[in-house]
Amino acid sequence: MRLYDFVRNSAKNHPDKIAVVHHKERLTYCRLDRESNLLAEELVVKGVKKGDRVGLFLDNGCEYLTAYFGILKTGAVVVGLNSQYVARELVLPLNDCAPKIIITDLKHSHTVNEALKNCCHSVGLWVMDKAFTRENTISQKTTLLDSNPCADDDLAVIIYTSGTTGRPKGVMLSHANISANADSIIEYLRLTAEDKIMVILPFYYSYGMSLLTTHIKVGAAMVIDNRFLYPNTVLENMIKEEVTGFAGVPSHYNILIKKSALREFKLPKLRYVTQAGGAMAPVMIKEFIEFFPQVKFHVMYGQTEASARLTYLEPDFLTKKMGSIGKAIPGVKIDILNEQGRPVEPGEIGEITASGENVMLGYWNDPEETSKVLRENWLSTGDLAKMDEEGFIYIVSRKREMIKSGANRISPLEIEEVVCRMSGVLECAAVGVNDEILGEAISLFVVNDGAAISEREIMLFCKQNLASYKTPKEVKLVSSLPKTSTGKIKRVELLKT
Repeated sequence: MRLYDFVRNSAKNHPDKIAVVHHKERLTYCRLDRESNLLAEELVVKGVKKGDRVGLFLDNGCEYLTAYFGILKTGAVVVGLNSQYVARELVLPLNDCAPKIIITDLKHSHTVNEALKNCCHSVGLWVMDKAFTRENTISQKTTLLDSNPCADDDLAVIIYTSGTTGRPKGVMLSHANISANADSIIEYLRLTAEDKIMVILPFYYSYGMSLLTTHIKVGAAMVIDNRFLYPNTVLENMIKEEVTGFAGVPSHYNILIKKSALREFKLPKLRYVTQAGGAMAPVMIKEFIEFFPQVKFHVMYGQTEASARLTYLEPDFLTKKMGSIGKAIPGVKIDILNEQGRPVEPGEIGEITASGENVMLGYWNDPEETSKVLRENWLSTGDLAKMDEEGFIYIVSRKREMIKSGANRISPLEIEEVVCRMSGVLECAAVGVNDEILGEAISLFVVNDGAAISEREIMLFCKQNLASYKTPKEVKLVSSLPKTSTGKIKRVELLKT
C-alpha cells in the first residue's frame, strides 16, 4: 500500500473524525486529505515530479502532516529534516540528496536561506503560510495529480540518521517498507480508530514517523505537543485530550519520573506506553509501572534502517524478562550470528541481523555503506546481543561502543544500568578512554537529579556493585549528557571532554 492511501482511506471511512490536534487546531481526516491534495497540486505547478526529493523543515504540527502527504501524492520523496539543525548542519543533507524544493515556515526560513547559500545544487524554497491551507481547503484548480503516481516498492521517504558517531546517512524507505512496519506495530499494539496518541517525538525521526503512519492508517487521532520542556503541561494536556497512548525515549521517562509531578496525575484513559530509542534502566521501568500498573508498557527495539521497529517485549513478560527487548515483531525474522556468520547458542553473544519487508532499500547515494549492512536482504544492525533459552533477546552493546579493557569486553549498558540504581542519579553514560596499560579504561559521566552526591560516593557505589574490571577509572559529574535531537547519547562528544 502507498502511504498516501492511508489518509485517503481514513478520509473515506472517517471523514469527520479528528485526525490531528495541535493546541487549538483540530484537523479532520476529510480536511487533511483535501489540504494535502491542494499542496500536492501546488508542488506540481512548481515543477515537482515523481522521484524528486522534497525537503521538509518544519516542527510537528498540522502543516507537517499536510506537507508530508501532499509530497507523497505527487510521487515525490519526503526528506524529513531535523528542524533543530543550524544552517551548517542543514547543508549536508541538502547537498547529499539534492531536493527539488524545501518546504519550511517563517520561523525556520532564515536558517534555510543561510544553508542554501552553501548548497552545490539549485534548491527551490517554499515558505508555507498557515493561510495557505487554512483558507483554501478545496482546490479550484484542474486536478493535476495522477491518483496512483507510484508503486508500493517506490522510494517514499529518506530519513537521515542522527549521526551519534559519524556522518549521517540517508536511509531510503519505500512505501512497502513503511506500510509493512506500520501493519506490524498496529497488530501488537492493538491500535484502533478509538486510540489517541500523545506525540512529543519529532516526525523527522523514524520513531516519530511510525506514530504518524500507524495512527493515520487506522483512523486514530494524534495530539501533538512540542512543550516537553514543561512535562507537567504535557501531562495536563494528556488528561484534557483523553489520550490512550504515549511514546518516548528513555530520557523522556527519566524526566517524567524525576522532574515532573507524575505521581500526582491520574491518567484514566491511558491504555499503553511504548519505549524505544535506546536501553532504559530497568529500575526506571519498574518505577513507572508502579505508578500506573494498569498501563501496558511496551519495550521496543529497532533502527531507522528497518523503518523503525524490529522487536518488542510483550507487557505480560515485562517483569519476568526485565532488560530484554523481547522477540521479533510480526513479519520480521531475527538471527543472532557470531563472527563466522553462524547462529549463536543461548547465552552466547553475537550480532543481531534481521530480514523482512520493512528493511530499507539502502543508503542514498552510498552503495559502499549499503553493502556493509545489507547482505542478501539481511540487515546487519551492528548491535551485539544474546538470547535466552526461551528466545528472548538481550542487547549487550553496539559493536563500536564495547569497551575493550585488557582481556575484557565490557558493555557500557551494564555499567549504566547499575549506576542508575543509585539514589540521586538521573542518568549516566560510560565510555572507553585510552589507557596505556589496558588499552581502554572506563570513564563514567553522571547527571544527578538535584541530590547532593559526590564523585567519590559514586565510585564507592560502583566498587560495591560491579566487578573490579568493570569499575570506572574516573567519574565525572556533569550538568547534562550530549544527545541527538532524538535523545540518543553522543558518546563521541563525551570522549572530547
